[in-house]
Order: sequence, then C-alpha cells, then structure tokens
Amino acid sequence: MQEIKVEQFQQQVEQKHSFALFVYTPMCGTCKVAKRMLHVVCEALPQANVYQMNINTAPNVASQWEISSVPALLLFREGVLAERHFAMQSVGFLFERLKVLN
Repeated sequence: MQEIKVEQFQQQVEQKHSFALFVYTPMCGTCKVAKRMLHVVCEALPQANVYQMNINTAPNVASQWEISSVPALLLFREGVLAERHFAMQSVGFLFERLKVLN
C-alpha cells in the first residue's frame, strides 16, 4: 500500500481510476490491525491499486467523502465511490471486495 497525498487522490478520482483508499490515523489500534490485513490482501492481489491516507492530514477528504470513523476503506470504480466500509471484517472479506476492482 502506498501513501497518497490529497492532490494525488483527487487526480485518481478525476481521471476515473478504479482503486481503494484505506483511511487511518497513526494512533488507532484497530487501524493497525486493518492495515496488516490489507497488506496480506495486497500480496495476493498485486495488481490492485490500494492507497492509504492519514486522515489527520486531510480533514477536507473526511468531510467530502463522509468518513465518520477510522479505519475506513473506500472503493472507487472508474472514479465513482462504489463502497464505503468501516469494519474490515476479515482478510477474506477484504480480498472479495478488492478483487472486483481489477
């Protein structure tokens, strides 16, 4: 997973890319667990475009995309928000959600 800046994120949306955005804060323990699960999924789906963003550095993104808590996973299909998840249930769940982005 690659850290993405707000400007890069906006470009991904404007250019109608399909990708996932994992939103976290550094002090969030649940976020750390979710990040480890996503790393496993990214190893299994190396072609998936998965980015991460520290929401503390991007409060406008939180309000614009209605991110009410972290961790959050936003799935974009061709630049359109298709899914928003706040519970990262399992590696299997994340795998199923991310494989459809390819």
